[in-house]
Amino acid sequence: MKLFIILGAVNAFLAVALGAFGAHGLEGKVEAKYLEIWKTAVQYQMFHAIGLMIVGFLMGQFPGSSALNWSGWLMMAGIVLFSGSLFVLAVTAISKLGAITPLGGLAFLAAWILVIIAAVKNM
Repeated sequence: MKLFIILGAVNAFLAVALGAFGAHGLEGKVEAKYLEIWKTAVQYQMFHAIGLMIVGFLMGQFPGSSALNWSGWLMMAGIVLFSGSLFVLAVTAISKLGAITPLGGLAFLAAWILVIIAAVKNM
C-alpha cells in the first residue's frame, strides 16, 4: 500500500519535472513530432502515477488483494516501458524503440483490468 503511494508520488513529481524539461529544455532542440512524443510520455506517466496512488489507497481498503498488487507492479512496468521508451525515442530518434512502447501499453491495460477484477471481488 505505502510503496505504491510513494511510487505514484515519485512518478507524479518526475512527470511534472520531465514535462517542464520538455517544454523549456527541448523546445527548438528536437523536431516538433518528437516533442509531441515527449508530451505523450509525460501524460501517460502522470495518468499512471495517479493510478499507482489509487491502487495504494485501494490496497488499504482491501489488504491482501493480489489483483491490486499485480496491478501496481504492472502500472510501474508500464511507466518504465511505455513512457521510458518514448522519452528515449524523443531525444535519440531511434525508431526501433517504438517496438518496446506497446509492451508498456499492454502492461497498462492489464493493470486496469486487474483493478476492475479487484473491484468486482471486493466491493
